[in-house]
Amino acid sequence: MTTNDEKTGDRTVPRIAPGRFRELGPLNWASWRVLSLGSRTRDAKLFSTLGRTGGLFRGWLHYSGVLMLLPGTKLNRFEIELVVLRVAHLRECRYEMEHHIRLGRRAGVTQRILDRVLEGPGHPGWSPRYRAMLAATDQLVLTDDIDEATWSALAEHLDDRRLVEFCLLVTQYDGLATTIGTLRIQPDF
Repeated sequence: MTTNDEKTGDRTVPRIAPGRFRELGPLNWASWRVLSLGSRTRDAKLFSTLGRTGGLFRGWLHYSGVLMLLPGTKLNRFEIELVVLRVAHLRECRYEMEHHIRLGRRAGVTQRILDRVLEGPGHPGWSPRYRAMLAATDQLVLTDDIDEATWSALAEHLDDRRLVEFCLLVTQYDGLATTIGTLRIQPDF
């Protein structure tokens, strides 16, 4: 019988080492330094790993930033963090979870709210809006789709633009969790 570790290899060893100036180039190295400082870490390994892709990294960074920050998005920061934390939990992505726990605190996600995120949309403490968002997140991550009933519930709270942004947000962080796991990017702390 093979264990999960035997099938997937050692998940504690990065498959691609975080880059430094030589691998990142001056623009991505500078971006990595600023992002590391902003993350309050010496090496934001996500950025020093993805930064190896040159201009693609900067394009991805711009896209990700627009999804996370006003005025680029119409979802508020608290809602964004709820969704990202739920994706990280569902994908068992420690890096994404730890990073967004810190960002979530700045957006008002307390330990009590985080515990509800981990429990999921069935927790009785959620408002109908947040319950709909979390239920849709679960379905989109777990099935790559949202059924009509869940979509209708979500559409009661989000207009067309926010519905599109919601889908982009969930799939962005789902894909990022997959990338982090596949590359074995290690947590910053």
